[in-house]
Amino acid sequence: MTVIVHHLENSRSQRVLWLLEELGLPYEVKRYQRNKATMLAPPELKRVHPLGKSPVIEHGGNVIAETGAIVEYLVGLGDGKLGVPGHCEDALRWRHFLHYAEGSLMPPLFTKLVLSRVPLFGKVAQKKFQPMVDVHLDYVEAELASRPWFAGDAFTAADVMMSFPLEAAVARADATQGRPHIAAWLEKIHARPAYQAALAAGGPYAYA
Repeated sequence: MTVIVHHLENSRSQRVLWLLEELGLPYEVKRYQRNKATMLAPPELKRVHPLGKSPVIEHGGNVIAETGAIVEYLVGLGDGKLGVPGHCEDALRWRHFLHYAEGSLMPPLFTKLVLSRVPLFGKVAQKKFQPMVDVHLDYVEAELASRPWFAGDAFTAADVMMSFPLEAAVARADATQGRPHIAAWLEKIHARPAYQAALAAGGPYAYA
């Protein structure tokens, strides 16, 4: 049964397309454009889910929102491929980074984006806020210095989840400046054939 992905340009939903490619699951993309004035999702998405946000998937009569929940659902569809590793420490890291991506790393990056659009005092506020972002980026850099992938020695769905915040952090917070391990990790994921296939399926993506 085909997974329908409601995909908003330049958004978290790019990860869903990438994961589907990695898992080899059949899917169909329904694309949505942002409002050029507000950069918000169009009202059409509210017909799919009350929150009117992306990503949202439809499969087997289910409508599923929230990237982390979608990732876990798709890993289950893929018979556990890229899912929780067998080693206990790797499994803990897998769960940690699956939730850390949206729960801890994205909020300060989103705040920085909002501040960048505030006239006059926005730039000043961004500079004062940057140290809060740097704490997270330095943490991620240290983690990637100790292993090739977020959960351990193997690529998993945790890496897929971490892709959007780190790509956004490059654009918004100089994430790779003085952080060679983040830079190397981004190069690795961007070179993956499934990542490139997802870009082709999703259309222009500002953070690639």
